[in-house]
This record gives sequence, structure tokens and C-alpha cells, in this order.
Amino acid sequence: MFNKKTIFVAALLGTVVACSMSTPPAAEPKVKAENTRNAAADFALKDADGKTVKLADYKGKVVLLNFWATWCAPCKVEIPWFIEFEKQYKSEGFSVLGVSMDEEGWKAVKPYLEKSKVNYRMVMGDDAMAQKYGGIESLPTSFVIDRQGRIAATHVGLVERADYEGEIRELLRASTGARVGDAGDTQLASNQH
Repeated sequence: MFNKKTIFVAALLGTVVACSMSTPPAAEPKVKAENTRNAAADFALKDADGKTVKLADYKGKVVLLNFWATWCAPCKVEIPWFIEFEKQYKSEGFSVLGVSMDEEGWKAVKPYLEKSKVNYRMVMGDDAMAQKYGGIESLPTSFVIDRQGRIAATHVGLVERADYEGEIRELLRASTGARVGDAGDTQLASNQH
């Protein structure tokens, strides 16, 4: 499976590089043009309750598919954001779906989910799942998937919360033409720090 030391070193180097660079101004969301999006690979994995979860079950929703592990420090930074996104945008057709890559399985993951009060669905990943997404070499790795089941954005490593949120809003708005999430802007901005 994943070599923890290799991933830890890669994550640490990514964090050092990110921290040593000056913070650029907020960028526009990096959503791929519709005609360049590839279909996200379907899968069938078990959730914490032993129920089978398929990506196909989420068709018609915008999905943030997040590969992570309990020992991954940057992953722990993102999870509270994802909890907020799930609360804020669920009623608008959005879902977060976590894929734990922990070698210890549910024994390590379930206590973490309870402690962190994770409110979105979690499945246990494996090498076969990672290969379906091009081979996950660094954690966290996330895919923002549009309502048609296509990968609209990919993030390797820790990125800004605003990047995710901009992409989510853009994809939710794309199919409805409506303004998305404006009522919660102040609340989300205050929770950002």
C-alpha cells in the first residue's frame, strides 16, 4: 500500500515549499472546461457501516472526492473545511466523499471520524481504488467532480479553502444558473481562520 515515510516526506516538503512562498492573491477557481473533463472512475467500496458506496450513486451531484489518512497532517487541516462545505452546500446538490487510505483500516479511522465529528460519508480505499484515479502518490489528493460525473478539478496536497469553495460554487451554479451559497458567505468566512 502506501509507504507512510515517503508520503510524510512528500507532504512535509510540499508544506515547506507552500509556506516559503508568498501567498498569491485569491485566484479564480481552476475548473476545467467542460469539453476537457474526463469521467471519474466508478467504484464500489464499503462505508463505516458496511454499506456499499458507488460513485454512480452521486450522479447529479457535485462531489468532492478526498483521499486522506488519519496520520496525514495536511488532511487534518482540510477536514473541518469539508465538514462545513457538507453543511453549507448539501441542500444544493453537493456531497463530500472521503476515501481513507489508512493501512490499519476502520480500527484507525472510526475513532478519528467520531472525534472530529465528520458529517460526510467515508469509505476505505485500497491500491486498486488509488489506481483508478491515476495512482494516488500524495495525501491529501482531492477531485472535484461535476454533476455529470466528470473530474472538473484535481488538487494534490494542501490547497486554499477558497479554491475548493470557488470550484464547488462554480459547479453548483453551472447547472442551475443561480447564485450559490451567498447566505452563508459571512459565516464561512468567519470560520475560515
